[in-house]
Amino acid sequence: MNVLDRLRIVLIQTSHPGNIGSSARAMKTMGLSDLRLVSPVRYPSAEATAMASGADDLLAGTPVYEDLDEALTGCRLVMGTSARQRSLRWPQLNPREAAAALIEAAAQGPVALLFGREQSGLSNEELDRCHSLVTIPANEAYSSLNLAAAVQVLSYELRMAVLDRQAPAVETSADLAPEDRPASAEALEDFYAHLERALIHLDFLDPSNPRHLLRRLRRLYGRAVPTVSEVNILRGILTAAEKGPRR
Repeated sequence: MNVLDRLRIVLIQTSHPGNIGSSARAMKTMGLSDLRLVSPVRYPSAEATAMASGADDLLAGTPVYEDLDEALTGCRLVMGTSARQRSLRWPQLNPREAAAALIEAAAQGPVALLFGREQSGLSNEELDRCHSLVTIPANEAYSSLNLAAAVQVLSYELRMAVLDRQAPAVETSADLAPEDRPASAEALEDFYAHLERALIHLDFLDPSNPRHLLRRLRRLYGRAVPTVSEVNILRGILTAAEKGPRR
């Protein structure tokens, strides 16, 4: 299997169907094939097919999801694209750094690169699902990139990362024990939900005034990219804490 086959390009609530078709074309020119759509405003569309311009086979196999969780099922690493930094800072990479990290992680399992809405990008809740962000260092005086153009830039960097590494072979289950693989996106979401419950139980978190605590904890564990066994250990600690008396 080509390592690029394990990389998902996820477009969230795309408003213009032409951008979907153009993104499919951008991906196919660089050897990517796994495009996923989350709640597109208008799709399927003849305009999307026309703009795919020869990549309509890729478009035909593109699944559409109602929510992001479904699109990220099984992913070991998730990165989000952002044109601006937020009030709470996420780990930030340039396209070359992001591509290298994604290709390395894809050797062990599926990974995803998220693109948000044309006008507003990714929401804070969607950014919560990301281990880090990638920003294209465009001209500061005019940094507006079309969605498909951004997909093209990142797709090119991903292809170059594979060529620079001479297309590393995908690891098999024999190469890496299951418990040593990065925890999946859904396993991490279960952990974060468990963490929130435990912190409320310990009176460490006020559910009516969480502020940025949970988001900061997501950033902490996102940087660590915990393995399956590490998440199990953390959840075991949380379970033990929940069994103890409330303070």
